[in-house]
Amino acid sequence: MRTVVKKGIQNPEKFKQQLLNWSNQFREVVFLDSNDYRNNYSEYDCVLAVEAFTLLKTDYHNAFDDLYQYQSTTQDWLFGYLSYDLKNDIEHLKSNNFDGLDFPDLFFFQPKKLFLLKENQVEIQYLRMCDDELEYDFDKISNYALMEFSKAESIQIKQRIPKENYIKKVEKMLGHINRGDIYEANFCMEFYADDVTINPTVVYEDLNKISSPPFAVYFKNNKQYLLSASPERYLRKEDTKIISQPIKGTAKRSTDRVEDEKLKERLSSNEKERSENIMIVDLVRNDLSHTATKGSVQVEELCGIYTFKQVHQMISTVVSTVENTTSPIEILRTTFPMGSMTGAPKISAMKIIEALEETKRGLYSGAVGYFKPNGDFDFNVVIRSILYNAEQHYLSFSVGSAITSKSIPEQEFEECLVKARAMFEVLQNK
Repeated sequence: MRTVVKKGIQNPEKFKQQLLNWSNQFREVVFLDSNDYRNNYSEYDCVLAVEAFTLLKTDYHNAFDDLYQYQSTTQDWLFGYLSYDLKNDIEHLKSNNFDGLDFPDLFFFQPKKLFLLKENQVEIQYLRMCDDELEYDFDKISNYALMEFSKAESIQIKQRIPKENYIKKVEKMLGHINRGDIYEANFCMEFYADDVTINPTVVYEDLNKISSPPFAVYFKNNKQYLLSASPERYLRKEDTKIISQPIKGTAKRSTDRVEDEKLKERLSSNEKERSENIMIVDLVRNDLSHTATKGSVQVEELCGIYTFKQVHQMISTVVSTVENTTSPIEILRTTFPMGSMTGAPKISAMKIIEALEETKRGLYSGAVGYFKPNGDFDFNVVIRSILYNAEQHYLSFSVGSAITSKSIPEQEFEECLVKARAMFEVLQNK
């Protein structure tokens, strides 16, 4: 079905930039970059998929059934996303908040052209209908001149929920927690700009340079873009092993090395941050148990501290084993949306989130990734991301924090601003 060719490359970083710039001629693009961040479950340094041969685009109604049919029929590489609002396909829930972006709830495509980079080698896979272009494309990409872009004008960013309203809403959420309706909920707010025009490639490259995360994404569907600097993995399938790596717990960085180490140590010993993380670990364990073989759900690492350019993060790793006959779509369906972006109990938290937030989450706090032909998959969590609809000239990014009984509303607001810092820097040229 695919012609596969492997090529050596002298300068992987330059080749990645050439790939990204070359890809923009296509209507559909998924560019995934690990930024050389190594962990136990790293596979590719960079992946590019372009040009749909077939695609699936739908709202949440029967979305997982449609995805099951699509994935089991094609049995090929598929790239795309699951939006947060697919929750409405899984549970009796609604998404009635404002939506300025108008992205489909689910989008996947079967690429004609695929590039898999690992160290100094790129594996190129073309559908045989277009494999006569392979050598031509590789030569063109290898000689592709890197474009020089000037800095865009600073964009005026607006805040959907003013600080005083945010604090009132967190107090309402604390009321739900004190009454026992929920233990924890991830509460998010939107920053946005309307009537704006950006160069998505430039914004993505600037954002990626600032953050250099392990799950960066440049996504394009015609006029719709995701520019993501996500540090978080949602779910990965390797044969019969399932891996989830939820993030809960954030601390800012310092340019002073001694102070930075103290901030890291404080995060590690922070009772509130640890309790947030452990609650979500318990939720993930429960989610994975729906498809796991008996006794196979394990916590490989609890509350590990990992350092990124902008922040320190607390990350846990939860794994399970599934039968080799278990559908990959069923594994996603029974764990989605990811616990780190909802709360516990999950359904109650999602209802309260919908009532208190003012923006439809859409692709934010959803997942982007891919399926392999054998059904293995890897998906990130869409956070630290800018969403842009070039047709409607609307730009949006959201940030959130976990609200627990120990939360202080003003401090939660400050945590949101820490998480938003990279997006502000990129869009306001700070």
